[in-house]
Amino acid sequence: QVQLVESGGGLVQVGDSLRLACVYSGRTVISYTMGWFRQAPGKERDFVAAITWTDNSPYYSDSVKGRFAISRGSAKNTVYLQMNSLKSEDTAVYYCAAGRAQKEVSSPALYPYWGQGTQVTVSS
Repeated sequence: QVQLVESGGGLVQVGDSLRLACVYSGRTVISYTMGWFRQAPGKERDFVAAITWTDNSPYYSDSVKGRFAISRGSAKNTVYLQMNSLKSEDTAVYYCAAGRAQKEVSSPALYPYWGQGTQVTVSS
């Protein structure tokens, strides 16, 4: 069993930055592909970014490429999402997820473990 806890969400202005963190515990000897997804009210859960367990390759959705950066912490069980130049359309609940995907990292179905989510609100 893997537990994921997100933190770092909040209310910011357009153009501001935020850094989300996800700490995962349980079965830490196994490496996971870590993903960030987001869900706005009335919309589906969308892929934001992922970092693979094989070679730490980052992947991004087109909507955040160049503005967001995903990375692993030195503690190995932490993953970050640095969000810069935030836009109002970035407003959503952001979820951290863990899985063993090597390809197709944007599919929520490949992540069996999920956190509870953290709200990010970008105000204009």
